[in-house]
Amino acid sequence: MDFSRFKVISFDCYGTLIDWETGIWDALQRLFLANDGRAPVNRARALADFAEEESRVERENPAMRYDEVLATVHKALATRWGLITTPGLDEAFARSIACWPAFTDSAEALRELKRHCRLIILSNVHNAGFEHSARKLGVEFDAVYTAELIGSYKPDTTNFHYLLRAVKEAFDCPPEALLHVAQSPFHDIAPAKETGITTVWIDRYGLADHGGWGATPRLSHLPQPDAHYTALAELAREFSTA
Repeated sequence: MDFSRFKVISFDCYGTLIDWETGIWDALQRLFLANDGRAPVNRARALADFAEEESRVERENPAMRYDEVLATVHKALATRWGLITTPGLDEAFARSIACWPAFTDSAEALRELKRHCRLIILSNVHNAGFEHSARKLGVEFDAVYTAELIGSYKPDTTNFHYLLRAVKEAFDCPPEALLHVAQSPFHDIAPAKETGITTVWIDRYGLADHGGWGATPRLSHLPQPDAHYTALAELAREFSTA
């Protein structure tokens, strides 16, 4: 791929720049502790159940703010696992997004990529939630397009059509000069490709090598990205040598 042709890079945030799987699992410990410390599922099962519930809630409530999605998902998970929750525990889980850690290579890679392109966020999050995460990422993004702003959640292609219009209006960036970078085949790679956007898959969890789906809903087959890496630092090196 000729990386020199790109003017704008859009990023998914959670799973790509922020290690949401660690954040989700850590945040669930409050629920387990409130139920005599009993964890009825392991991490892999918890993340798979989270993926199912989150996708359902977002599909059924596209205008719901993401912190409310998280609180609703937490309550549904407690019911699924036979645990007792409270509104306070549900709200604490929703607030935990502020504590989800960045991947260790995110900030440095973003600083390098910022030298070459404008950087955009396209995320299934609410505005205030991303503000917490942005402090961990070490760069100023040129634009942030959230589900709260757009009014729908990925994988709805509405979000990607919005992205195409927004970067054209704001940065005079045609579709062929936009690169979308993401970890989730379900939320990002498949719908971005359907919309005609060039994609880079940051396969954080080794899914292409038979790793797990984690907190991402399963697809019957993997979409084919335009490029594939296992870390954001690998993409940054491509741009630095382009």
